[in-house]
Amino acid sequence: MSKAKILFVFYLPSGGMETLNRQRCKALKTRGVECHLLYMQSGTGQQNISRIPTYITNNDAEIKKIILMNHFDAIFVSSDMLMLQRIRNMGYKGRLFFEVQGLGSFKNAEKILIQAKTFVMNYSNGILYPKTPHLMNLIETHYPTHPKFCFHNCFDTSEFGYRSTQKPPYPVVGWVGRLELNKNWDDFLMFAMRYIKIKPNTKFWMFIDDTLGNHHEKARFYKLLNRYKLTDAVVIHTNVPHKQMAEYFSMIGDSGGFLLSTSKVEGFGYAVIEAMSCKCPVLTSDSDGVKAFINHNVTGKFYENGNIGSAVKQAKELTDNHELRNQIIQHALNHLSLFNLDVYANEFMKLLK
Repeated sequence: MSKAKILFVFYLPSGGMETLNRQRCKALKTRGVECHLLYMQSGTGQQNISRIPTYITNNDAEIKKIILMNHFDAIFVSSDMLMLQRIRNMGYKGRLFFEVQGLGSFKNAEKILIQAKTFVMNYSNGILYPKTPHLMNLIETHYPTHPKFCFHNCFDTSEFGYRSTQKPPYPVVGWVGRLELNKNWDDFLMFAMRYIKIKPNTKFWMFIDDTLGNHHEKARFYKLLNRYKLTDAVVIHTNVPHKQMAEYFSMIGDSGGFLLSTSKVEGFGYAVIEAMSCKCPVLTSDSDGVKAFINHNVTGKFYENGNIGSAVKQAKELTDNHELRNQIIQHALNHLSLFNLDVYANEFMKLLK
């Protein structure tokens, strides 16, 4: 295929999707592919984007103009089934793919994939999704005959990795996410309350996109923070630019702490792989998507979902057993090559061909 031009469409620039879009544009550029981004609304991740043509609009006339002016060879729409129909109604005749990333819990993902079926079958040329067991299972089940493309998301180690910084004077446990049910922040606070009893000088750094999530959850969060007497131990960082997160993860690792991921289910889990690349070990719930990076006691640690006692036990071992900790950090770094930009670009080019 001669120089291709493609468009990635998503609701808003935030979280893992924003990271994925930016990094794959870089990966595909090396193959002569010109990538554009379309988001339907503004988001905090806009601060991370540079040198990629990016449109922010949900207006049909404007979107139509963007599509017809650019003559895209292919368009990839993530999660928004209605957008497939909208784009076809705008007269786009090229290749159109439905991309599945995340979608929350197994039940929620199944519900969305069943609802999307008519749109996907009628308007798209195929489905793209990461090697996440629950998504693979659902898509095989509900879309047995539709063309499918499944490969790991990419991760740019040249842009994101360990930085030598000022080591905090106390051990830090980190958490990244939105204040929503699937990210399971309740368990993080419960963990903090239990863990601080055995490691009293620990601080808990929470990195939150506070423009997302509903007010009810936020109110509940602050109420529990007070009830668990954690207001001094928990430090909240909001809307940190993506590049700066490498410094924070490096500091957490150097402090003798770790990243705790409490999600109920993850499609990919960028925070986990980002921490690993910064020598910050990871303790995580068995949230499916993270199985691509975490092998228990080899590249990270799992705790039993919903079992705070199990999380505390694994955390204690991760901070006290220095030999195991160092092995995990080293194996995690070695494991990252599976997700490099080159591998991703090769798989993506096969899809385009």
